[in-house]
Amino acid sequence: QVQLVESGGGLVQAGGSLRLSCAASGRTSSSYAMGWFRQAPGKEREFVAAIARGGTNKSYVESVKGRFTISRDDAKNTVYLQMNSLKPEDTAVYYCAAGAYPLKVVLSTERQYSYWGRGTQVTVSS
Repeated sequence: QVQLVESGGGLVQAGGSLRLSCAASGRTSSSYAMGWFRQAPGKEREFVAAIARGGTNKSYVESVKGRFTISRDDAKNTVYLQMNSLKPEDTAVYYCAAGAYPLKVVLSTERQYSYWGRGTQVTVSS
């Protein structure tokens, strides 16, 4: 099993940047494909970005392409989400997730992930 803890959320003005971190403990993060999801008030949780084991393959939801970057540092058991050019519609609780899949597999649906963090709040003011 793996435990996930997100950090780095906060309040930022539109156009600003934040970097979210997801620290994994227990089993090492290199064993997992990792992803970020978000849930805005009154909305369902949605996929944001994912990175495969090994880091070679990545996937993003269309609305964040060119603004967000997912990366991983398995030596630190940490996955990051660099968020630039933030918009008010990016406001949500952001969740980190892990799923045990083969190398190069990118996961973009909730049911593919077995482990979840508790989330970190990101608020973008206009």
